[in-house]
This record gives sequence, structure tokens and C-alpha cells, in this order.
Amino acid sequence: MKQGLIGNWSPSIGDPSIGGWLTVLLYAVAAWTTVQLLLAWNETHTGRHEHWFWRLLFTGLVLLGINKQLDLQSALTEIGRILADKQGWYANRRQIQMAFIAGIAMMGLTLFAATLHLTWGAHASTHWALLGCTGLVMFVIVRAASFHHVDEVLGYRFSGLRINWLLEMGALLLIIGSAWRRRREI
Repeated sequence: MKQGLIGNWSPSIGDPSIGGWLTVLLYAVAAWTTVQLLLAWNETHTGRHEHWFWRLLFTGLVLLGINKQLDLQSALTEIGRILADKQGWYANRRQIQMAFIAGIAMMGLTLFAATLHLTWGAHASTHWALLGCTGLVMFVIVRAASFHHVDEVLGYRFSGLRINWLLEMGALLLIIGSAWRRRREI
């Protein structure tokens, strides 16, 4: 068995493919588009909660973009596997995985509803960005959990593109388009 820095994990490029690097580029473009919006922002004419949402989104995009290629979430997954094995519940992990996925879905919907409430009355482009952000966060967390049956589905190809690329890139494109449109509305 290969031994890494943490169990089988060692720091490396998470997805060295063209699709992986394109996704990192989209994270950078999304962060850049969002920061351009924030620089153009006039808080006296728009809602404080909406501005907060875009600042938080920018921070999250930067962190997720860095994580995308450093594959830090795999270290957390490996820590979980090690703990499950040492604590004796690794054999029952399927039930825990299903509960985790259900919890993620509930958390995502709750986060979406809470942020929607805080940004109620904001421009539609902010709500579209919220939708993209919610999808992106849920995707990243479920992907980080690294469940084999989920990984298999995400690895399927559609017109030569892996499903996980389509989901992640689609959410990023929604955020980019929303930030660009919101900046035009200011």
C-alpha cells in the first residue's frame, strides 16, 4: 500500500487534464468578474446584504480555485477514512455516506433559502449567482466526500466531457454571467 503524507494522500495537482486546468481558469475568471463588480459597487444605491453576498462569493471562489488543483479536500477525505478504520465503523460507511449526502442536500437548501432571504429584493442576476454558488458548493462537498458510486457517475462522459466538469464549469459560468450582468446594472 502506497504511503503518503496523510494516509494515501500527498500534495499534488488534483486534475492535470485540460478540463481541470480550464476549470481553474474559470474560477479565476469568476473571481476577477466578481471583484470587478465589487470595485464598481456603490453601496449607497444598493443593498448591504447583496454587497456582502458578492464579497463572500469572491472569497469562496478564490479559495475553491486554489483548492481545485491542490486537491486539499482529498486530505480531509483520507483523514475521514483513517478515523473510520481506527474507530471501527468503516464497514458501515455506506449508511454514513447516505446520511452525509442527505445532510449536504438539506444544508445546501437551507443556505440557499437563508441567502435568498438576505438578498431578497436584490437584482435577479444576484439570485442567479446565488443559484450557481449553491450548486457549486454542494458539488464540491459531495465530490470531496469521494464516494465511489458518486465518483462513477461524475466520471461518465457526455460528448467527450466528464459530468463533473460540466457541473462545476456550468455553475462557474452561471456565476460569471451573473456578476458581469450585475456590474452592468449598477
